[in-house]
Amino acid sequence: MPPILPDFSTSVKLKYVKLGYQYLVNHILTLTLIPVMLAIFLEVLRMGPDEILNLWKSLHFDLIQILCSSFFIIFVATVYFMSKPRTIFLVDYACFKPPVTCRVPFSTFMEHSRLILKDNPKSVEFQMRILERSGLGEETCLPPAIHYIPPKPTMEAARGEAELVIFSAMDALFQKTGLKPKDIDILIVNCSLFSPTPSLSAMVINKYKLRSNIKSFNLSGMGCSAGLISIDLARDLLQVHPNSNAVVVSTEIITPNYYQGNERAMLLPNCLFRMGGAAILLSNRRSERRRAKYRLVHVVRTHKGADDKAYRCVFEEQDKEGKVGISLSKDLMAIAGEALKSNITTIGPLVLPASEQLLFLLTLIGRKIFNPKWKPYIPDFKQAFEHFCIHAGGRAVIDELQKNLQLSTEHVEASRMTLHRWGNTSSSSLWYELAYIEAKGRMRKGDRIWQIAFGSGFKCNSAVWKCNKTIKTPVDGPWADCIDRYPVHIPEVVKL
Repeated sequence: MPPILPDFSTSVKLKYVKLGYQYLVNHILTLTLIPVMLAIFLEVLRMGPDEILNLWKSLHFDLIQILCSSFFIIFVATVYFMSKPRTIFLVDYACFKPPVTCRVPFSTFMEHSRLILKDNPKSVEFQMRILERSGLGEETCLPPAIHYIPPKPTMEAARGEAELVIFSAMDALFQKTGLKPKDIDILIVNCSLFSPTPSLSAMVINKYKLRSNIKSFNLSGMGCSAGLISIDLARDLLQVHPNSNAVVVSTEIITPNYYQGNERAMLLPNCLFRMGGAAILLSNRRSERRRAKYRLVHVVRTHKGADDKAYRCVFEEQDKEGKVGISLSKDLMAIAGEALKSNITTIGPLVLPASEQLLFLLTLIGRKIFNPKWKPYIPDFKQAFEHFCIHAGGRAVIDELQKNLQLSTEHVEASRMTLHRWGNTSSSSLWYELAYIEAKGRMRKGDRIWQIAFGSGFKCNSAVWKCNKTIKTPVDGPWADCIDRYPVHIPEVVKL
């Protein structure tokens, strides 16, 4: 008996019904105004020129009324334009590309683990299982100090990694944009776990001899979502400082934070975190409008730190032997899901079309009044965005967001391929994902991008960008020498 095929005609009809509903609700004002305007136009044609002239003469205007009306219109227009937020442009950005000598294939990582943890084979086996299911590839990189056996996480080595990553990204940004160090008005550096004195922002100022009146900030301890916190801080500063340029540097320094103990919850970050960094140029100058790649539309931040479980789910502490590491809780994904739900509740009304908001509202009312067991309606965020940059924190994070937001394989491709090629580079991973989309030639004028990041505390932060122009496939950048190989198939388990 031949297999019974689904009724494609029914699914096609439902598809067009949904498209018709979306068009009707999203353009309700236009569809209402067109017949009204048409009726007025036909009435004017019916009246004739003499009746129109008589109607005009019947209206009495004196000089005082005209002057008052003009003054009121000018006053309202002035208040509107003065209170309107300044437009923030993302001119360009650059991602750090580690040297080939820092590459850590699976075989090298596991050989080092066996030698470093030779007295605890169970910990070695645990790391192997994690690595097999991590979604990472063979080309991720660790800093030179971690290549030693045992690793040498000295302050000098940590500073050396910071200089390599940050200065390389900054140099690439200067080259791409033509920006001069003296033109930087605001500098923000975020690095969660390495916070030396003088700060990393001071290190950048010293290297490039930036102006003495520069407004500099150094953010630490804010986890993988600190990059979007830096963008939010830059936006606020650019609102009050006209005609300014802001440079944001996002990175994580691995050298001093490589855990050498046996606690499984602390060994997990060793398997996922890798070298990476990005430098981003933001500006509120109108002269940058033409060449800027993106315009910042929204930043939404959610903090769940009031809840004890959320606060401790990513926690730096000592193990029983006194070795410091980052402990990841088993509740991490559940807490991330709650934080995402809160973030979506805030960002949804800002970005979703009216059709999706109406369906969500009707479902909510139905559950409250008629039946609490009704399945809650998950808004279709694909109606609001063309591209998604989900923090490449790990395969489980990407899987969970793809499932909850009902995204296609292509929507999460940039996140999966970034995790495969670069690993979890913390706050800078979003920029490697954006670079991937550009390298694939998929970014068009008017496209909307949603960046989602999670961080310790626990935080979920979102940024929404709109593409200013169709972006040509770049000839340089982190993906230039390997984009032709991607996307690649990533198996559920890679046998080592």
